[in-house]
Amino acid sequence: MKSFFGKKTGLLAVLLLTLASCQDVLEEYNPSGLTAETVYTTPEGFETLVNAAYTYQRWWYGKEEAYNMAETGTDIWTSGAGEVYRDLTQYLNLQGGNTALASEWREFYAAVNLCNGGISRIGNAGLSAALRPVREGELRFLRAFYYWHIVETWGGVHFTTEETNGIVATANRTPVETFYNQIFEDLKFAVANLPVTQSQYGRVTKGAAQAFLARMYLTRNMNKEALEMAQAVITSNTYKLETSYADLWKMSNLKTKEAIYVVDYAANLAINDLLNTTFNPYGHGRGSNNGHLLFLMKYDDRPGLTRDILNGRPFNRYMPTRFLLDLYSENDARYEGSFMEVWLANSTSRPAGMNLGDTAVYCTRKEIPDAFEATRKYQTYDRSKIYNANGTVKDNLRYPTLSKFMDPTRASLNEAQSARDVFVIRLAEVYLIAAEAQMKLGSLQAAADYVNVLRTRAAKPGKSAAMQITAAQVTLDFILDERARELAGEQIRWFDLKRTGKLLERIRAYAPDNAVNLQDHHVLRPIPQTQLDAVTNKTEFGQNQGYQ
Repeated sequence: MKSFFGKKTGLLAVLLLTLASCQDVLEEYNPSGLTAETVYTTPEGFETLVNAAYTYQRWWYGKEEAYNMAETGTDIWTSGAGEVYRDLTQYLNLQGGNTALASEWREFYAAVNLCNGGISRIGNAGLSAALRPVREGELRFLRAFYYWHIVETWGGVHFTTEETNGIVATANRTPVETFYNQIFEDLKFAVANLPVTQSQYGRVTKGAAQAFLARMYLTRNMNKEALEMAQAVITSNTYKLETSYADLWKMSNLKTKEAIYVVDYAANLAINDLLNTTFNPYGHGRGSNNGHLLFLMKYDDRPGLTRDILNGRPFNRYMPTRFLLDLYSENDARYEGSFMEVWLANSTSRPAGMNLGDTAVYCTRKEIPDAFEATRKYQTYDRSKIYNANGTVKDNLRYPTLSKFMDPTRASLNEAQSARDVFVIRLAEVYLIAAEAQMKLGSLQAAADYVNVLRTRAAKPGKSAAMQITAAQVTLDFILDERARELAGEQIRWFDLKRTGKLLERIRAYAPDNAVNLQDHHVLRPIPQTQLDAVTNKTEFGQNQGYQ
């Protein structure tokens, strides 16, 4: 029988590939032949435990399974032709056999177990008086971080703060409130003990703990606390919004001051776990950030075009709903900063009259008059070619492509890995947290002021005044729209809709392809069947309601 938590427990966790940075690498310590009790009682060994606790984030951030769980199946993304997990995106017979859910469940619980072990053992690790609270703050942040993903995805499932070694054959059902009580306790400790900066990029800081705590307070409708924590981050002057939204996504700007917390991928792709049999024994092609593959339309079979590094390797997994494309006004530079609509001829084989560098494909959210289309040498895919009149998808191969995560620095055109860091929390989200909290507290003008900071940054030249909103425009739906414009694709959308109670409503209103099979119980994911099969108290634990 499999362990309920998976098998990465005890000494094995110490041997995992450690967290790496493009500039700094957290030193790997390999205590070969030692027991966990011996390793964890040395500062060097305990350091490796903490480093390993970070690595589990790489199973979620920048990975296909997690994009399906966090972005698709919402109001803003639906299935492209290359979609793998339509049961997550379009709720097509979603059940516990989904392999993406099984992978993330396994890794989250392994991560929690490692954090539990570190927290319980830290007193005997031989750390200095100055370092001990910092490392405990990191572990507590990470435990809260992993438990948030678990409880929001699956609800009141198994919970423990005790380290487990070996096989666990029973599971408990724990109220959601218990999860959040622990999350708040851990994050408050992290805020109180973590430094403002860390010498190694990618480690949790005080600001990251404050920003994540603000997100958690907002999730539990603790709006006064959410506002106070968000304001603490904004007024700290530690972080700064980029002047240009498009600049956020440049590969040369990965260390932007707008990023509060990141999952850091190394420029040396060999460090990013793709072929590490200890950390990645499951053969799913882990490694670096894969986000650059997933949102690209199929362009490389069009006349005048061939696959290249600049335009990316198109997996064609996800496409925007028409609703998402319509959210951006003509004054909002975030559309051009997020999506690409033009592909330039790059092939030696081209239609007559088309030169290298000419437009080969124009794929737009707008409607193009047929008479104009007929005069073009290039192919056009406009609104009525991509979507039907009711918003359902007509062509799931060609569509405006999310360009945020593209990586023209990859070594080859078929390279599936990217060294792009994942921005887990950035300052723009904190402004939106503050705005939502102010709205819920009844301060609509203050909410509008926070939103307008972002809309000023997002405005095209000369359009700043047109982009401003008034207090009367501030509603929960408006803030969710603004979060879509600002954060589309950033692995938060499903959680935003769920926490606001808007998941079902907005899918049914704005994502008709996703709504066909949607049912009320889809506000939680099914527990993986592999875990139900592994426990002996199946009747007591049971599957989430609505699933078989």
